[in-house]
Amino acid sequence: MSRDAWTRFRRNLCHVPSLGLTLDISRMAFPDGFFDRMAPAMAKAYEAMEALEAGAVANPDEKRRVGHYWLRAPRRAPEPALAAEIEATLARVKAFAADVHAGRVAPPGGGRFERVLLIGIGGSALGPQFVADALGDPATDRMAVTTLDNTDPEGIARTLGPLAGSLGRTLTLVVSKSGGTPETRNGMLLAEEAYRAAGLDFARHAVAITMAGSALDRLATSGAWIARFPMWDWVGGRTSVTSAVGLLPAALQGIDVDALLSGAAACDEATRARDTARNPAALLALMWHHATGGAGRKDMVVLPYKDRLVLFSRYLQQLVMESLGKRLDLQGRVVEQGLSVYGNKGSTDQHAYVQQLRDGVNNFFVVFLRVLEAGGSGLEVDPGVTAGDYLHGFLLGTREALAGNGRESMTITVPRVDARTVGALIALFERAVGFYATLVGINAYHQPGVEAGKKAAAAVLELQAKVRGALGTEPRTAEAIAAAAGAPEMAETVYLLLEHLTANGKARRAGTGGPGEAVFTAPA
Repeated sequence: MSRDAWTRFRRNLCHVPSLGLTLDISRMAFPDGFFDRMAPAMAKAYEAMEALEAGAVANPDEKRRVGHYWLRAPRRAPEPALAAEIEATLARVKAFAADVHAGRVAPPGGGRFERVLLIGIGGSALGPQFVADALGDPATDRMAVTTLDNTDPEGIARTLGPLAGSLGRTLTLVVSKSGGTPETRNGMLLAEEAYRAAGLDFARHAVAITMAGSALDRLATSGAWIARFPMWDWVGGRTSVTSAVGLLPAALQGIDVDALLSGAAACDEATRARDTARNPAALLALMWHHATGGAGRKDMVVLPYKDRLVLFSRYLQQLVMESLGKRLDLQGRVVEQGLSVYGNKGSTDQHAYVQQLRDGVNNFFVVFLRVLEAGGSGLEVDPGVTAGDYLHGFLLGTREALAGNGRESMTITVPRVDARTVGALIALFERAVGFYATLVGINAYHQPGVEAGKKAAAAVLELQAKVRGALGTEPRTAEAIAAAAGAPEMAETVYLLLEHLTANGKARRAGTGGPGEAVFTAPA
């Protein structure tokens, strides 16, 4: 390291004493005067965040408030009744977990619940999965957690298969804000089928986490499920991990949810400061803006040098990309904003894509996650050197190698991976996303692209029903079937649907011609 690098490191190291967390931005090549130039925009970002936390409508498209920060600081909720509801829900989560662990909430066949099956998708799965993997330990977990997070029937079967002998002792959490998410509903139905095949009543093993009055809430009420926990319209799925969505499975697993919330609250407090040099979330947002030109021109590569944090990049993909990937800005202008995220873990990636990061296309910046305490065995694999020393050496070496070829990086350092640290990391990136969205003038709290995809999928399924109805004994081409289904302009989609139906025994293909010549009939 040169003396200039050492000076720059000392000048640009942000330290959060309450968390033992530091953010080093010295390897980002922002120009002199950058912070002064961005100060007016950052002042607006602080004002927007303060208004959001005070209860302003921060999601103008849906006319909703955005209150995930209240989940770890209920006293900041704009109404006392709302604060009381948040506190009551947390108390219920902890009491329910304690009752399950003590056997007061038990399977109808006797004994205790030993496993948790979480059924959700997106924010209803990614956050809980990250927390479970980062903080869990099979040797000490109170309950093992398994997740169904897709509508792939084979994937569901592979997940449910190992539970076949223990479904009677498995508590299932069904998580869906609206109650109508198809992937979650389908996973629930296939899980219910597995319970039924085992001679078990699914309702006696089921808990719902959903909005009051949703389809799932009504189902759980009418079916007398074990319990129901709330989701609120002011908490988006991707920011729901510190609600019952993430806290209930974590508490059942045996994770210290109070420490998780404490870490998030401490990071929230640190990132409320208007002193940008001491605000790690503000610095993250500004570095994203610098690196991408405020227009998403480079990708963010997340490299945690700790196996427990391997799912962090997957979690951040939704948090960052769903929040910032927007076609329109708040004025309705086409901007096509976004920030792409990928990553895995160190030092695995040094044997995968670090070669390209150093020597290939310079279209990225790196966020290293450095954990000081190695944990595990202290065996010296070489004289005076442990496996943890190697891991730390690979991080510092990779950081230096990238800098040596003009590749930008930041480094977040934490003392250890525990519940408080994980809560802090979640809050840090949530706040950075909010700041950055204001800097580039977009709504971080809606997801019109996701909704468009859901509508398009529903239309395809409607077309599939018409295609099946149009099948007969007379062989016809995809084009002819599309016309019979009333969708002649959809011949390509109809052909693809016919391939799928044929592979699953719901249609029959005659001949071996290509898309234009192949003919199909109803199954024999």
